[in-house]
Amino acid sequence: MASSGDNPPQATAPQEGSGPFVLPPGYDGLAEARRLLRTIRAGALATNGPEGFPFASLVNVATDHDGAPLLLMSGLSAHTRHLLADARASLLLSETGKGDPLAHPRLTLVGAMAVLEGAARESAKARFLARHPKSALYADFGDFAFWRLNAARAHLNGGFAKAAIYEGVELLLEPAACARAAALEPQVLGELAADADSLARWVRAAGEQPSARWRATGLDPLGLDLAAGEETARVLFPEPVTDAHLWRRAMAALGRARGGD
Repeated sequence: MASSGDNPPQATAPQEGSGPFVLPPGYDGLAEARRLLRTIRAGALATNGPEGFPFASLVNVATDHDGAPLLLMSGLSAHTRHLLADARASLLLSETGKGDPLAHPRLTLVGAMAVLEGAARESAKARFLARHPKSALYADFGDFAFWRLNAARAHLNGGFAKAAIYEGVELLLEPAACARAAALEPQVLGELAADADSLARWVRAAGEQPSARWRATGLDPLGLDLAAGEETARVLFPEPVTDAHLWRRAMAALGRARGGD
């Protein structure tokens, strides 16, 4: 069992964001930023083109266990060529919905992109394909690579009067706890794939209606990611989950919260 000192930091509720922004009382900007990272499936990637102009393109996005964005990109793409010459990039993740698009929360990250190799690549591949299963058709093509955005800074716009700037490290979870959750992830995803009733409980806990389309796509210390086609959802754990014992405790807590249904 992980000791309390090994647990990753919980999402806190800052009263003020960094920089000139002030968050309203009770609004957890850091939790909102982390939620956007975990639930948005595609974003706008901006790279530095050789002509000196920013170049924006649409990319599919998943997250590493610690929350860093993961991208699968072809070497033939213009943005990949740009990154090989200048690794600096920006990624916009925006929630969509009815009404004014600017009324919905979005997160802009800036940092450096890096190609993943070896064990890091295989881990990223598993996470990415769980979120985007159709990408398996070309993920192993020789000209495709998995990239990770190492964010230096993130700008949250949660809607009117809800803005904050965070350092990239504030968004990420503690590495040792993430490594333990990564080791547990195949077991958890396998269990939920084979147990429709347990999966349905997690789907309901995420505020969604259970159906045969929902599946668990990722586990990290703070929560469980779910997907059904183009829809995504996320459940936060009552305490960090980093081993099988803590996963059982989370399952038991969910059963009590649902009245054992």
